[in-house]
Amino acid sequence: MTDDLFVGLEAVIEDPAGYGLCVIDCDAFGGLAAGRRAHALLIDVARRVPVILLSKDCTAQEFPEERGEAVVLRAPTSGISLRVGFEHALRDRLAMRLM
Repeated sequence: MTDDLFVGLEAVIEDPAGYGLCVIDCDAFGGLAAGRRAHALLIDVARRVPVILLSKDCTAQEFPEERGEAVVLRAPTSGISLRVGFEHALRDRLAMRLM
C-alpha cells in the first residue's frame, strides 16, 4: 500500500508476480480519468495482475469480460460491491481453485 500513485505503479510493473491484485483509489489521485490513465500504464502487467479502480466519478460500475481491463466500482463502496468486484477481478484464479 502506498500514498504515491507512481511508486505503487512502479512496484507492480517491476514485480508483477509479487501482486495478486492492484486496487487504485482514483479519487486520491485526481479522479476516474487519472485512474484510467494509471491503468493504461499497467497495460502490459494488467493481464497478469487484475486491477480495480474505485471512484466517486463512476456513474455505472464496470465488470469487463476482457482480461486486462479494469473493474470499476463506485466509491464509497459497499461490502457487496467490493465482494462482486473482487470475485470478478479474480475470477480466473477462483476458477483454477475449483478445478
